[in-house]
Amino acid sequence: QVRMVESGGGLVQAGGSLRLSCTASKLTSDIQSMGWFRQAPGKEREGVSCITWSGGITYYADSVKGRFTISRDNAKNTLYLQMNSLKPEDTAMYYCAARSVSICSMWSAVFDYWGQGTQVTVSS
Repeated sequence: QVRMVESGGGLVQAGGSLRLSCTASKLTSDIQSMGWFRQAPGKEREGVSCITWSGGITYYADSVKGRFTISRDNAKNTLYLQMNSLKPEDTAMYYCAARSVSICSMWSAVFDYWGQGTQVTVSS
């Protein structure tokens, strides 16, 4: 079983930045790609970004393209999401997720492991 722990959320003014981190308890063959998802109150969970663990192939939702950057540190078993130029509509609970297939996906149903989430609130 892989345990994943997010950190780095908080309250920030519009235009500000935050960096989210997600550390996996162990890096096994069960983790071949990872992603960030978010869920605002009353809305469905949506994919924000994903990355393949070995090749570093990335993908972004149109709503965050050019503002958010996903990266990973293989040595630290850690996934990051650098969020710049934050907007109030970015306010949500952010989750990291991992799956055992080395294909980037923005579909939450295919992910096997999830963190507990970290809250991001952007004030206007």
